[in-house]
Amino acid sequence: MSRTSKKSAATARKARIEEMRRAERARERRNRILTVAVSTAIVVGLVGFGAYYINDANEKDEQQQAAAKKPVKGEKTWDAKKLTQNHVTKSVSYPMNPPVGGDHHQAWMTCDGSVYEKAIPNENAVHSLEHGAVWITYNDDAADADVKTLADKVDKTPYTLMSPVKDQAGALMLSAWGKQLTVEKASDPRVQQFLTKYVQGPQTPEPGAACTNGVDAA
Repeated sequence: MSRTSKKSAATARKARIEEMRRAERARERRNRILTVAVSTAIVVGLVGFGAYYINDANEKDEQQQAAAKKPVKGEKTWDAKKLTQNHVTKSVSYPMNPPVGGDHHQAWMTCDGSVYEKAIPNENAVHSLEHGAVWITYNDDAADADVKTLADKVDKTPYTLMSPVKDQAGALMLSAWGKQLTVEKASDPRVQQFLTKYVQGPQTPEPGAACTNGVDAA
């Protein structure tokens, strides 16, 4: 091969190498652009999802706060300021049945989803209400199926207790501190509304106080 031919071949190789390098640089630029575009899309998506999630959470929180301020339809309310909280050792004559507050025994009924088949002392149960429990009671007019349904619900719900009160006016009644609701059926949606609102609810004089290690039987 002549010197001229060798020089031409070398020039051609150099040109091909340079072309390959330009192509590689172009691919790298495209890849960088694609990576940036994908990353931007992901970030925008995450920001959008985050904003949606926050807005949704805020909306649900506002709905819950509004529900907490709204009374359960048909509930009775007593002035909490007039419900005394003294510890006593004697029996108490309460103005409502079952009682929803007032003087009570220093020991509370265990109310950690506790179902009592026999009547329990009012004075111990009222102490449980002071701790933020909801007390579900029933008389002989309540259907067995309703009693079982509510017993199953109580069994799964901390800060609740259940017992019979034969001389109460309603078949099924739910009591919290200063609050009371009468229903005829366990399927009444107000049952869950009352539990949701008043189990450790805003009416609780001593929120966070124990519902365990109390009196377990009458």
